[in-house]
Amino acid sequence: MNKPVYLNAMGLAASLGVGKPAVSRLLFSGTTECLRGHDGFLAGRQVFLGAVSVPLPPLPEGLDRLDSRNNRMLAVILSEIRPEVDAAIRRYGRERVAIVLGTSTSGIAEGEAAIARRIESGTWPSDFDYRQQEVGSAAAFAARWLGTEGPAYVVATACSSSAKAFGSARRLMAANVCDAAVVGGVDTLCRLTVAGFSALESISARTCNPFSAHRDGITIGEGGAVFLMTREPSEVALLGIGETSDAHHVSAPDPEGKGALEAMRLAVADAAIEAGQIGYVNLHGTATPLNDAMEAKAVAAMFGDQVACSSTKSMTGHTLGAAGAVEAAFVWLTLHPAFNPEGLLPPHLWDGAADPALKPIRLAAPGDRLPKDRPAALSNSFAFGGSNCSLVLGRGP
Repeated sequence: MNKPVYLNAMGLAASLGVGKPAVSRLLFSGTTECLRGHDGFLAGRQVFLGAVSVPLPPLPEGLDRLDSRNNRMLAVILSEIRPEVDAAIRRYGRERVAIVLGTSTSGIAEGEAAIARRIESGTWPSDFDYRQQEVGSAAAFAARWLGTEGPAYVVATACSSSAKAFGSARRLMAANVCDAAVVGGVDTLCRLTVAGFSALESISARTCNPFSAHRDGITIGEGGAVFLMTREPSEVALLGIGETSDAHHVSAPDPEGKGALEAMRLAVADAAIEAGQIGYVNLHGTATPLNDAMEAKAVAAMFGDQVACSSTKSMTGHTLGAAGAVEAAFVWLTLHPAFNPEGLLPPHLWDGAADPALKPIRLAAPGDRLPKDRPAALSNSFAFGGSNCSLVLGRGP
């Protein structure tokens, strides 16, 4: 068992909004209206996406070679925790603050635009630099912008990337490599990702409908969340982490959900609690037929139908490499008394058509609350190749 670390500050952006107050208002009331139809991502077809609609300011002068929509969004969410990070730098020193982030798209959209310009004109855009789309760009930008000098790197394991970043950051702290870490993830929309999932026949024709008998695929979204992780107690603690790699198939999950179940069991054991102390599960819940079937089987084996669960992807879309961090942020908001004084749970939004082929689990309805005698919550992230991660968060002392 690891000693708990604390998530002292959090910033986020998603299609629900930017910042903790804006997101909280819609997260606990529940809405699917932020998933809207978009042209230009798939030829001849409109596709529903969860886009961040607020303008993202350009990066400061001197960071133009790292400029991308991904890093602009990262700058916005880092701004929300900048005071706490600056205080950590003053307290521990620049070299004792690490950066560990997850992503999958990085600056691919800028690469797409540059290639289109090259095809059209024969020349590359003067403001394009390959470093904009390198997968490690987010960590390089964050370290320069925040002024940290500790380890700075990116975890890229598809849809579990930013969940696994928590495990990596906590290991740095356990090894006494750092005293604080900026941990989380960010991913932004690009045509390559949308076209890739379309080629896999995994894109929903509508907005995603997780765990429904009518589910037909994912809705892709964008967003990000970052946390300041330290050993200093605060309102929300990271209690446990469970990671597994079942390697069942490059893109299909193990239909029995063995790796997913083991990740949840490891996370609960690492938190030194019992499964009965978990009061809410944020499901991976992509709304693909295979993922929902295996996750229902795993969750039912772990919790039966006694714990309220929801997939928040029906509100935000699947934010891919950022999903683990974004959904951990939703759990953080659920547990934090300042942002959720009534203890509400994020509702599961769907058409209500239960699939009799799925193992029964309890899906949270609007107005459901976190039980007072079950003060911990779990968040699942399951990726291509069976790269699984579950996080357990709880209220601090």
